[in-house]
Amino acid sequence: MRLVVFDVDGTLVDSQADIVASMAAAFAAVNLDAPSRSDILSIVGLSLPVAMEALAPDADTPMMVEAYKDSYARLRVSKGASSSPLYPGARAALDRLQARDDILLGVATGKSKRGLDGLIEAHGLEGMFITRQVADFHPSKPHPSMLLTAMEDAGVTAQAAVMIGDTSFDADMAQAARMPFIGVDWGYHPTDRLQGAHSVLSDFSELDDALGAVWAD
Repeated sequence: MRLVVFDVDGTLVDSQADIVASMAAAFAAVNLDAPSRSDILSIVGLSLPVAMEALAPDADTPMMVEAYKDSYARLRVSKGASSSPLYPGARAALDRLQARDDILLGVATGKSKRGLDGLIEAHGLEGMFITRQVADFHPSKPHPSMLLTAMEDAGVTAQAAVMIGDTSFDADMAQAARMPFIGVDWGYHPTDRLQGAHSVLSDFSELDDALGAVWAD
């Protein structure tokens, strides 16, 4: 069996509008001006406390985290699936991989369990992923804990797995877990930050061939 682990924000779904809006709410909660969109997107993938400390090291991190979570949850409830739309081709790629009898799917995300569960429900992805690794139970990316647990859940080694993501945090996490990494160019970090990527996708239609190339090596 092979395990394909996906990042979520910036890889499977485009959640930047709600991330930016919720970060603005978090900064407003501590009476600070929000950072620029580019600065906010640069920390997507980190666990929220780590992200807040990076953006506002002297602010009240717990208050900011709660304000962010509350805002994000309200947006998800009010907007449904449109809150974080799947990127073009993402659902078809997931369906193709799930239909194969030699591949298991997982996710490793800086989202909370509540956030991931809500997104999966909104997009009708229940049963798609055999392992769901979230920020609640692990150190922040790029620590390899999420991927090590995902491999344990799936019963595979790093050589039989691959991480797919859009940020340097994903790339570094995969390297720390000794897992191959495939990048995507539609996410939140420029592709020159995806160090060590076996390949970088420009479209989900390229994924199947990229996986074959990883496991042929």
